Amino acid sequence: MSHSPAPETLRRWAETTRIAPLPARAGAAPPAISFEFFPPKTPALEAQLWACIERLAVLRPAFVSVTYGAGGTTQERTHATVLRLVRETSLTPAAHLTCVGATREAVDEVARRYWQAGVRHIVALRGDPPSGERYAPYPGGYPFAADLVKGLRRIADFEISVAAYPETHPEAASPEADLDNLKRKLDAGAARAITQVFFDNAAFLRFLDRAVAAGITAPIVPGIMPVTNFAQARRFAETCGTQVPGWMAEMFEGLDDDLETRRMVAAAVAAEQVRLLQANGIDEFHFYTLNRPDLTYAIARILGVKPETGAG
Repeated sequence: MSHSPAPETLRRWAETTRIAPLPARAGAAPPAISFEFFPPKTPALEAQLWACIERLAVLRPAFVSVTYGAGGTTQERTHATVLRLVRETSLTPAAHLTCVGATREAVDEVARRYWQAGVRHIVALRGDPPSGERYAPYPGGYPFAADLVKGLRRIADFEISVAAYPETHPEAASPEADLDNLKRKLDAGAARAITQVFFDNAAFLRFLDRAVAAGITAPIVPGIMPVTNFAQARRFAETCGTQVPGWMAEMFEGLDDDLETRRMVAAAVAAEQVRLLQANGIDEFHFYTLNRPDLTYAIARILGVKPETGAG
């Protein structure tokens, strides 16, 4: 059966509004990038983590952060991973610290240990309580992230990053209250904010407008998570208040058992997201790697970030 296009097809194509290509990067410096890893729980996962670090290190990230589990459950593994980064690599590690489950004295001691080990960058977070529990300040602890930032500034001259929520923290009283909290963290001495995962660039750009109007001047770096397991990503998004656009769900629909196609779709989605942000002037990105390097490496290359000569 032959295909006979409608006679008006070419005219319709010719009369459609033309969309210009995204601006070229000619002459522009590549953006600054940073990566987030999580500490391994098993020897096999440790090997996977260090393979990931080796693969991405050639892209010369500004820093790499290592997460804390909910309720501070990975504190020792986080500490061990950060110290190994200091000892065995030329990367700049940023250790996560939270307010959850520890007194001020205990948190301060961890910070001092980091400083003595040569760690100069901390990602200061309120932190998540254990699953199923509501957050409550720990007795004698730092109540919130702004308090933690102030405490860290008293201990040493850390570079401090904090979290931002373009689509509002799920526990915030309002978007305005959430933005006020971000400003308190930055005013307390943080150098930058890194956003929670988002997939709607328009929401992020509106958030930047609101932040500038509120008097915020520190960078708010977009947190980008290339997605291969869409079902898992959607569950995660629901817990942190991130909206998953309908078009994105449609792209991954029916691909649960088709890993290779999911990877190609994931690369296309993430590439489009970062290129559009880059075209809107964003020149710094933070990647949630999930300890898997390939997609992050590819997206960094699309942004114009190249490895050292002879590497990668």
